Amino acid sequence: MKPLPRLRLGAALALLCSLPVSGQTLEAILSAPFPSEILASPAGGRLAWVQNDRGVRNVWVAEPPDYRGRQVTRYDKDDGQAVDSLEWTPDGKTLFYVRGGAANRQGEAPNPASDAAGAEQAVWRVGIDGTEPVRVGAGSNPAPSPRGDGVAFTRKGQVFWAALDGKEPVALIQTRGGSGQLRWSPDGSRLAFVSNRGNHGFVGVYDMAARTVRWLAPGVDDDAQPAWSPDGNRVAFLRTPARKVFPIFRPNRETQPWSILVADAASGSATTVWRAREGRGSAFHEIEAPNNLFWGIGGGGDRIAFPWEGDGWLHLYSVSAAGGEATLLTPGEFEVETVILSPDRRELIFSSNQGDIDRRHLWRVPVAGGAPAAITRGEGLEWMPALTREGKALAWIQAGARSPARPVVQVGSQPARDLAPGTIPADFPEDRLVVPEPVIYSAADGMSIHAQLFRPAGLKPGERRPALIFLHGGSHRQMLLGWHPSPYYNKAYGMNQYLASRGYVVLAINYRAGIGYGLDFREAQSIGAAGASEFNDVLGAGLYLRSRPDVDPDRIGLWGGSYGGYLTALGLAKASHLFAAGVDLHGVHDWNVGIRNFIPDYDPTPDEQRLAFESSPMAWLDGWRSPVLLIHGDDDRNVGFAETVDLAEELRKRKVDVEVLVFPDEVHTFLLHSSWVEAYRAAADFFDRKLR
Repeated sequence: MKPLPRLRLGAALALLCSLPVSGQTLEAILSAPFPSEILASPAGGRLAWVQNDRGVRNVWVAEPPDYRGRQVTRYDKDDGQAVDSLEWTPDGKTLFYVRGGAANRQGEAPNPASDAAGAEQAVWRVGIDGTEPVRVGAGSNPAPSPRGDGVAFTRKGQVFWAALDGKEPVALIQTRGGSGQLRWSPDGSRLAFVSNRGNHGFVGVYDMAARTVRWLAPGVDDDAQPAWSPDGNRVAFLRTPARKVFPIFRPNRETQPWSILVADAASGSATTVWRAREGRGSAFHEIEAPNNLFWGIGGGGDRIAFPWEGDGWLHLYSVSAAGGEATLLTPGEFEVETVILSPDRRELIFSSNQGDIDRRHLWRVPVAGGAPAAITRGEGLEWMPALTREGKALAWIQAGARSPARPVVQVGSQPARDLAPGTIPADFPEDRLVVPEPVIYSAADGMSIHAQLFRPAGLKPGERRPALIFLHGGSHRQMLLGWHPSPYYNKAYGMNQYLASRGYVVLAINYRAGIGYGLDFREAQSIGAAGASEFNDVLGAGLYLRSRPDVDPDRIGLWGGSYGGYLTALGLAKASHLFAAGVDLHGVHDWNVGIRNFIPDYDPTPDEQRLAFESSPMAWLDGWRSPVLLIHGDDDRNVGFAETVDLAEELRKRKVDVEVLVFPDEVHTFLLHSSWVEAYRAAADFFDRKLR
């Protein structure tokens, strides 16, 4: 196994002379802060969000009338400690948040900076008046009480309570299983929660005065996603039928249908108000939202809104809280993603790819039904809406093909304006980035595949450049025509821009098993461990690039992370004649190992085990000829580090050119900004040496 080499002076000078005229640096392209978790306060019209500025994470707020953002925490290091789970107190004057990541199965919190003092995950609170943050206690999932007297949160699967007087947190609910999804009744007298028991789950209601737990219609199924009625007397929740084996990394098109129940919070008795049909849409698929049920008002009564794929696309529906037929709220061949319920409970505001399948825009639709109305449109991307309680200000995060993600606010009918102007670094090369082009090409088996093509500036007629195919992870992801809503793929988009600036033609493909193109595409036949049918999309992408007049057919490479690392390795193993080099970040190399990381009691039949192995790169190593760079953090909680250890060992035996870059104590989605920069710099250097 070769270490990463140091370039000799002559080689370094030659490489510098070959750089494009633009002279863009990786550090500059990745320098823009990334906003997330924008959230409106229950009172006061305020907005809060988390800003990640090159690994330094802080909480920001903006207040009416000027809505000029300011920082309320003062963390100043790229230390790998996450800041997330923002929640407001009812008066809109204090924010709770979580700092640090969740522990692994050994009880170790992420510590990618290898801090000798260790690391923890803890709940904190900070006032918007500039006072120093206060540590509430070890734990996560803060849920401030509507009464304003304290916060519930979870610690090691149990529920704790911390009053705002600074006293030590106390145990609130100690039950079997792991508790989560804490939801307060509107008056704060009761707390709904989910108790995960492994092969089943219950929804419980804790009475604060009586100190008792009432289980809501407990059964053998998986109950989750509790949502309170406006009067606080009833709770709606999802019921997903029990399954002995969940088809992880395999097609999941249909199963025993899921349903929506409404329970009386006092007695626990429940009624099924809606059930999915058998067949298409019978397997539940969630949207990106704190909850997947929205108890709204409209059409003369209470209605429950929810996501469903009954027509093969992930749409919003609503049904009367008393039961009946569901009303389709978002018809068409597109998919809904992030969703919020308006404070008056009468509208849903959501992002989707309606009419613009490789972008995201914002829409609104009444809970009772009606034509969705566009809020944003154009060639940018908009996601994560937040509407103030008074309904006067709507905020979201937006980006473009060149302009990076930033939080904006629209007050009334005024144009949207930046919430944090001046935070984009002066050397961010916005005007020198390329605009990716939408492409549809044919997979090796004929399926149509969407992709984005990054063509380097300065291409001359007849000139052939090296080319790279980017493979996203997930697999339930979709690359878009702009800076991405996910922090992982936001950085990957920046890396594709950087590679284009270095003269590569880059094709980011949306292979089958991804989102955005409907259920049949996402749950395509024989994907993943059931046959790796998405390899056809990788092969088709290589053939498409080979046919282009601006691509050198002998210099095509692959790169990707996680599921994208899996497909990179599979492409090199099965088609080294087409793919000349690859960079595999924390990829799965044997499905029988990878699946067990998510399902420890994974117990496949002999035929399932054989098929899963044959769908893995490890089954095809004898055909691997192309050089590869393997990148992995050794505290990866998604893809075990052993996957890279085993692959490197087997490739060394076969005399394959293998290089490695390992980050001690780093997790799957690198927490240190410096890790991303080092990984991407190593990848670009590797491709320069192997493909230039």
